[in-house]
Amino acid sequence: MSETNIRELVEVEFTKLSTSVSRSVETIQPLLELINLWRLVGYGLLLFAFLDIIEIFVPPNFMNPSWEFQTMGKLVSQVAVPLMGVLFVFSGKLAKRAKWESGILALLSYLTLLIGLLFILLVPLGILNTIRLYNTNIAQINTDYKQKVSQANQVEQQFSRASPVDIDNFLKRQGRSSSGKNPEELKNQLLSELTQAKQQLKKQTEANKSSTTLALLKNSVKWNLGALISAALFISIWKETLWARKR
Repeated sequence: MSETNIRELVEVEFTKLSTSVSRSVETIQPLLELINLWRLVGYGLLLFAFLDIIEIFVPPNFMNPSWEFQTMGKLVSQVAVPLMGVLFVFSGKLAKRAKWESGILALLSYLTLLIGLLFILLVPLGILNTIRLYNTNIAQINTDYKQKVSQANQVEQQFSRASPVDIDNFLKRQGRSSSGKNPEELKNQLLSELTQAKQQLKKQTEANKSSTTLALLKNSVKWNLGALISAALFISIWKETLWARKR
């Protein structure tokens, strides 16, 4: 092949390469502009997340198991916002970055590790608060049950010693009539109603214990697993953003 043909072949290939590069730039340019928009949205989401955290922790009530447990639930429930914000901010890696972003990217990368570790620490705290709340709820339900049973027993004792006049007066206060029954039959009827009421109270108390415990366990499992998943995601982001910490 002559030198002229080689030169023409090189020029043709160079023209093709230039055209291909120009087309690639035209294709990539809108994507870069979209990435800039993602980053802007990401910074906005992080600001919203920061405001939510302030709202969650103000006013603080540490050492209160109910407040700590609910706070953990709120943090886990709203974790999607900061995760999306961090993802958007880190999109595109170093392409078309402003100079001021260098320090922010490194700080955000380290913060993802810190947040991940904090979510891990939330798990034992969540389990501990679950146990504390369970004991508190059961104790409160038992206390209410004992008080109501005590009141019922007192009324039962009063009925046992009540005279026919007392029984009649009680029925009148309740808006009821004797229906032609003798005082002894009325007393036995009232005592039977009290016994049934105590049995019903016991069933309601057991049902209340079951429903309260189930709701507590459901939230505990949901929020503790959510904390572990959140920790894994934030730590994974920290591992994948080594490039941000190397600048």
